[in-house]
Amino acid sequence: MSWNAERLIAWGMGAAIVAGGAAGYVWGPAMQSVTWMGELFLTALKMLIVPLVAASVISGVAGLGDVRGLGRMGGVSVAYYATTTLVAVAIGLVMANLWQPGAGVPLGQTANAPKPHVAEVGATDLILSFVHPNIIGAAAKMKLLPVIVFCIAFAAALSTLGERGRPVLAFFEGLNEAMMTMVRWIMALAPLGVFALIASRLGAAGGGEAFLAQLAGLGRYALTVLSGLLTHAIVLSLLLWLVARRPVAAYLGHVGAALMTAFSTASSSATLPVTMEGVREAGVPREARRFVLPLGATVNMDGTALYEAVAALFIAQAYGVTLDFGQQLLVLVTATMAAIGAAGIPEAGLVTMVIVLEAVGLPTEGIGLILAIDWFLDRCRTTINVYGDSVGAAVVGRLLGGGAR
Repeated sequence: MSWNAERLIAWGMGAAIVAGGAAGYVWGPAMQSVTWMGELFLTALKMLIVPLVAASVISGVAGLGDVRGLGRMGGVSVAYYATTTLVAVAIGLVMANLWQPGAGVPLGQTANAPKPHVAEVGATDLILSFVHPNIIGAAAKMKLLPVIVFCIAFAAALSTLGERGRPVLAFFEGLNEAMMTMVRWIMALAPLGVFALIASRLGAAGGGEAFLAQLAGLGRYALTVLSGLLTHAIVLSLLLWLVARRPVAAYLGHVGAALMTAFSTASSSATLPVTMEGVREAGVPREARRFVLPLGATVNMDGTALYEAVAALFIAQAYGVTLDFGQQLLVLVTATMAAIGAAGIPEAGLVTMVIVLEAVGLPTEGIGLILAIDWFLDRCRTTINVYGDSVGAAVVGRLLGGGAR
């Protein structure tokens, strides 16, 4: 995709977000009639995810040659994701302590709020989520973590076959290029899909007046989350500039379409094809982007972890519970580990939220306090998740000494 076409799509998506927001605000529930267009765009992106992940990871890992190179790349990638997630949670805790968003919040609004129904998830469940007895079934259910683990193992085995493995590697490299071409085709429809997704979701919330009423009731909480996400975006930009040695504005120009897709879809996985195309255009080394991005879309949830740290303190403050330094440190560790480990579990956001609340003994029904505007904040934190993935690819590529390709 040329720079002009990429820029045109990004501007079109930006305009679609504004137009969708205006339409949903003015016409409210009537805009649910365009829901099908948003679902069509979202489903088209999701259709590409499994073959793209398989082709990308296998060609990227096997293309390293010596499987020992995977250990280095894997170690750097996991260290990056763990570090940035830890920093994100710390920022969330600082913001929640400064803003005190839960002070004076009436608990009565939880009475009629929908309660989350999430099964208990223990440490062994998180470990078992890395594998699946039927890899085709896992792919069909969009459980990407076991798919990625299988593809890494398959690629490592393929790299040991020498000449016998080259035709297989060539197949997956060709498949990867074909999938990226399909991404460019689908992105031509992105502005229309983004408009429908934003307008229909705002309409489902009751229109502009209903959304503003919800936002006003939880205004301090929303501002705390958004200020934390903005601060973390600045941290990621500093990493991009200082470590990856890339100009932030130019890089944002390449991944802008991915960030807007993340905001409109609220799904890191659905955004993955767009992220990979943007990072490729930015010149990130092939091996880094093919390994780091699929892994990040599955296990990296910086924005989500930050949001859950804020939510935990918000709920504690609303219930009049004071968390001491040790308990907040427990929130820090639990939110970081849960965000990395629970990404392959359905309803991962609720699962990790329950894990964090139970770790410090807070009532899980307190989640009902924040559900009214969670759909909006979900889009914001997903955007930061995707930005963290794209910065991670550039950082890992630079640390491993790769040039732009």
